[in-house]
Amino acid sequence: MKKKVAVVHVDEAEEAAKLAELPFEATVTLSDVAGAIKDGLLAFASATGLVVMHQMMEAELTERIGMKHAKIPAPTRVGNWHGTTKGSVVLGGRQVKTTRPRGRTRDDQEVELATWKVFGSADLLNSLVVERMLAGVATRRHQDVAEPVGDELEQRAKGLSKSAISRRFVKATETAMAELMARRLADLDVAVLMIDGLTVAGSCVVVALVITTAGAKVPVGLWLGDTENKTVVTALLADLTARGLSAEKGVLCVLDGAKALAAGVKKVFGDHVLVQRCTLHKRRNLVGHLPKELAGSVDKRLATIFSDPDADRALAAARRLATELQADHPDAAGSLREGLDDMFTVRRMGITGALARSLTNTNCIESMISIARRTTGRVTRWKDGSMKKRWIAAGMLEAERSFRRVRGCKDMTKLVDALHRHVDPPADTASQYDQAAA
Repeated sequence: MKKKVAVVHVDEAEEAAKLAELPFEATVTLSDVAGAIKDGLLAFASATGLVVMHQMMEAELTERIGMKHAKIPAPTRVGNWHGTTKGSVVLGGRQVKTTRPRGRTRDDQEVELATWKVFGSADLLNSLVVERMLAGVATRRHQDVAEPVGDELEQRAKGLSKSAISRRFVKATETAMAELMARRLADLDVAVLMIDGLTVAGSCVVVALVITTAGAKVPVGLWLGDTENKTVVTALLADLTARGLSAEKGVLCVLDGAKALAAGVKKVFGDHVLVQRCTLHKRRNLVGHLPKELAGSVDKRLATIFSDPDADRALAAARRLATELQADHPDAAGSLREGLDDMFTVRRMGITGALARSLTNTNCIESMISIARRTTGRVTRWKDGSMKKRWIAAGMLEAERSFRRVRGCKDMTKLVDALHRHVDPPADTASQYDQAAA
């Protein structure tokens, strides 16, 4: 199962691990934090944490170059304490100004403290800003939702202004989008590719999600265009293949039914791809062509057809339904017949049960899109296409944090075997999918 990851990654994990090896015991006197006690427990804890951090830095510097003011002979001396310098650490969702001890080696090089690197890193603050923004906290309200750190530390704090929050969010989401668009896919054993689009302020953003042979769901890319057309889809797929996505072992592509998506997929992957159209989209489209008094019964009948594990029998039943609708509702009949063969691809592969229900519709990618749509719904003014892509990418990665393996993942081996048979069929038989298409 794929490990959950944050939208913004913290890069100081190794440095933080090193601190655990530091021989250290902190001592905090009430006089050190007396001013924060009156402001509550969180403010008291913040002030205590700052005192402990300074003791940790002094302990680390002592470990590195020896005791302060110690009379160490020059041949054995590693370095010298070198006063203090100003800086900022992340505390309570803001940056707090403070000082740190300095040390220099015998060859006059600054001693880098792992303690300072961890607590002074902006990664945690950037992560907090992104999470609050995606949760709907406006840039001007971050001051209101910040943890109380006490009056003394608040006077030394910075980084909670509207402009500072906005800059951090832009920088963090730019990083998130760059990581998403640079993900190497060669190491992913992909069995399923899902593509869908969403509209953002008049533009269509086409997004892609893959499902590995182990059933893990991974968002892999997005592309901005005016519509969900073949050119946009082809550009997205070309980018994915350039990053290592391969269809040599066969790939099942689940689409929402748009002709442009199917055309783009087949142009890039050729015969190695099998297309499954979304049955839920087909049902919705058909209902839209029917009067209300008829829509319910037809939809129920079509749902039964799509759940039939016998693909040939289900296809015949769907064609009979289209024939019945032809006279009074010709547009509904035409909508049903369009791409009808692709509605039963998963069933033809011998996939049944929970996995078939997962792969005959685009719910996996639509759940991710719904999270991205919810986060972008709070934006009132879009500046440009880059802003749209940043927000969608952040929403996709936020959705990834809650991903679980696809339902029915225990049967993924059946899907993989069927894909292999499609790509490399027995010499004396043609592919059953090619026969069905013919």
